Amino acid sequence: MPKLPLIEEHVTRSEFDTVKLARSFADCLKIGDVLFLSGGLGSGKTVFVKGLAAGLGINPHDVSSPSFSLINQYKGTQFLLYHADLYRLDKAGALDLGLEELGAADGILAIEWPERLAYDLPANVSLEIQILDETKRKITIKRNL
Repeated sequence: MPKLPLIEEHVTRSEFDTVKLARSFADCLKIGDVLFLSGGLGSGKTVFVKGLAAGLGINPHDVSSPSFSLINQYKGTQFLLYHADLYRLDKAGALDLGLEELGAADGILAIEWPERLAYDLPANVSLEIQILDETKRKITIKRNL
């Protein structure tokens, strides 16, 4: 397996481009990986997770933002994808979710709005999505060793 860069920057010009990038990125994931997805409202965090899902053998149309359910679980061809959205929580509310256990043995965990965590949860990958214009996004992927 080729060595992956610690930091990558990509500019996508559409939701399709973001899904395509995330789909190819899914090939780098392994059981127990934790991904933090940061960016403003409407930046494309859930769109990126749809691409991850597609890369893991999950129908991306089944993926929706877990803003109200907090955590969604999807079964892929190789392992599970847990998708958490902490937007509606304060730091105290994020204490009782048990996120540190999700995906550790059977899947990966993608967390939107990780800055709302009230404790340290190590992430293998941190993504920052910046809105450049109506359709263009700058996606910075940092791999944490």
